[in-house]
Amino acid sequence: MTDINVQELQERLKAGEKINLIDVREPWEYEEFNLGGQLIPLGDLQGKIDDLEEMKDQEVIIHCRSGARSSAAKQFMVQNGFTNVRNLLGGVVAYQALK
Repeated sequence: MTDINVQELQERLKAGEKINLIDVREPWEYEEFNLGGQLIPLGDLQGKIDDLEEMKDQEVIIHCRSGARSSAAKQFMVQNGFTNVRNLLGGVVAYQALK
């Protein structure tokens, strides 16, 4: 699945679309700014992967600060049978630059 850019995500969020959005940053980063996604720090993802089972065949958008951690999370999820995982290109840094 192709990754998603910040413009597409912003349009979909503004339209009120229900999105499976997972933030793989640390709690302190999430508190500073977040897109309303589910917080699962990258280091915790392996232990929580079973909790996400119902999303295996749904679109899941992963994001972090700039795209590196979410890229690793995407790879891990795909290796664990998730079929439609997309990384937010540029992360929240790029998203915040949109304003």
